[in-house]
Amino acid sequence: MTTILVVDDVDSELAIISRILKDEGWTVEQASDGDEAIAQIQNAQPDLVVLDVIMPRMNGFEVIRELRANPKTQQLPVVVCSQKDTDIDRSWGSDLGADAYLGKPFEAQQLVEIIQRLLSRSSY
Repeated sequence: MTTILVVDDVDSELAIISRILKDEGWTVEQASDGDEAIAQIQNAQPDLVVLDVIMPRMNGFEVIRELRANPKTQQLPVVVCSQKDTDIDRSWGSDLGADAYLGKPFEAQQLVEIIQRLLSRSSY
């Protein structure tokens, strides 16, 4: 079964994204900040991460940097899903190694299609 880790510090956003993914039949784990996300990724090894940028303790860009620096997680697909959605943010996310970048608000189908595409090509 496919497991997706959703990381967002806003409870309502966490709930919305999680519901979209559960409705598609995926198993969903949750984290409320980057530190918690890193710990869960090391313990649970999800198949994909949906990651907010603006979070306390460790932001999403820092999480991506840490994931890409670790040989065990450098191929883990990461979808950034954030209100921080300027061209510079998208470029920064891409440069750090995000596989996709989706600005909030978004249509549920956009997120589902991105995840399906990444999971179909993932070798993680």
